[in-house]
Parts: sequence; structure tokens; C-alpha cells
Amino acid sequence: MAKKVLTKIKLQITAGQANPAPPIGPALGQHGLNIAEFCSKFNDASKDKMGDIVPVEITVYEDRSYSFIMKTPAAAELIKKYAKIKKGSGKPLAEKIGSITKEQLKEIAEIKMPDLNANDIEAAMQIIAGTARQMGVEIK
Repeated sequence: MAKKVLTKIKLQITAGQANPAPPIGPALGQHGLNIAEFCSKFNDASKDKMGDIVPVEITVYEDRSYSFIMKTPAAAELIKKYAKIKKGSGKPLAEKIGSITKEQLKEIAEIKMPDLNANDIEAAMQIIAGTARQMGVEIK
């Protein structure tokens, strides 16, 4: 029989750097989860993505057990990494603050593909290009 789901917790954690400090500790602690155990499991699972911010969805069951799914990093995070910028433009239409190549756009689209509502890589690239435009990043 399936376990009864108590709640779902969504967090964005830097890969390989989960620790019991806020926001992780309080979010898990209020549901009685083993925080240290989650941190070590998450860090093991995400060590290949070191430094990236990884969205994670934790499903908490009534018996205080849990499971978690790691999503792909946010498109904006990937665009910032490839364009080598700290943050998006405050005025994306007027101020361009960086650029990525078509190849980089395709790489980002391939990374994001599992989490995007797109039928093919072309559609995925258009979604990512839209995010880049909103950030003031040009595609060359």
C-alpha cells in the first residue's frame, strides 16, 4: 500500500552544500525529518553539479519518512553561468548585459529538456531564449 503523503517541501539548494542551517533545517524540522540524513543524501546525489543551484522537491509521508526529486537548475541560473554574469539586467530591453552563443543556448536547452513542457529541442531553445531576453542577455 502507498504511504500517505503529509506535505511537499520545495527548496533551492546549492549542490553539494546542503546543511542544517536555514532554510533547510527549519523546513524539514517542523515535519520531524532527520535533517542531517537528508543533507548527506542530497549532497551525495548532487556532488556532480557542485556550485549550481538545484531545485529539490521533498515529499514527506505521515510516518516521517521522505523521498526527494532533484530538478534541473533554473534556466536563469544556467544562463548566468554561461554568460558569466552575476545577475540579470534591471532594464532588459534597454541594457544588454551579456550574451550567449546559439551553441550555448542549445546546451542549456538540452540540460533543461526533462523539466520543460517542450516537444523538441527547437521548442526548448525558444523557451530558454525568452528567459535570456527577459534577463537582458543576447543570443549571438
